[in-house]
Amino acid sequence: MRLLLPATAILLLSLAACSSDQIQHLRDTKKIAVEAANWEVKRIMPADLLHAARWAGDSLTRTADRELHRLLKAKLAEGGVAAALPYCRPESYASTDSMARILKAKARRVSSRPRTPEHLASLPAAQLQSDTARLVARPSAEVFTYQRPIVLDDALCLRCHGSVGGDITAADYALIKKNYPRDQATGYRRGQVMGVWQVELARPGVAEFYTMKTRKVMKPRPKLF
Repeated sequence: MRLLLPATAILLLSLAACSSDQIQHLRDTKKIAVEAANWEVKRIMPADLLHAARWAGDSLTRTADRELHRLLKAKLAEGGVAAALPYCRPESYASTDSMARILKAKARRVSSRPRTPEHLASLPAAQLQSDTARLVARPSAEVFTYQRPIVLDDALCLRCHGSVGGDITAADYALIKKNYPRDQATGYRRGQVMGVWQVELARPGVAEFYTMKTRKVMKPRPKLF
């Protein structure tokens, strides 16, 4: 004879069969929600991309400038102009190159009075006003350009770019001319614009940077009790 169990008993037996170690709970649900929000497809308007190109250009060139000042300070203290001279190339630093690859960008410095001929460029006076000036453009659907003036804002830079016989000693100037025979990058005063940073950025890098800068972090819901 088959024994019939009441429905309540069947339910209790079923719950008992599901021991706690057989139930897998989701962990870090807040983190999962944030990641899900970050993966949402966001519509980026042309004006947003122009803003992002400026942000990206600022980030790249400012990082390079900070590293330049840090290295020059250390090298000048270590061995004077002779030690510092090879490091006055922030566009070639590994840290600059690493960030440029992330942004899909190419950066260079140019001047109407450069240290080497390959950095020579004709720059209108209107583009050499102050460090706050920016030129951001989109010459094609896939390319953005960024330009920012380079201001001599650190007295250390006068050791190589100031007045000859004043800021620059005769021995140091002879060393500069030996390494850069066609040098024109002297005679500057503190606060003057020496040239410009020019950056070319690919659209995918600009779009990704915009997403990184504007992604939303979800706030936890308030407790009800």
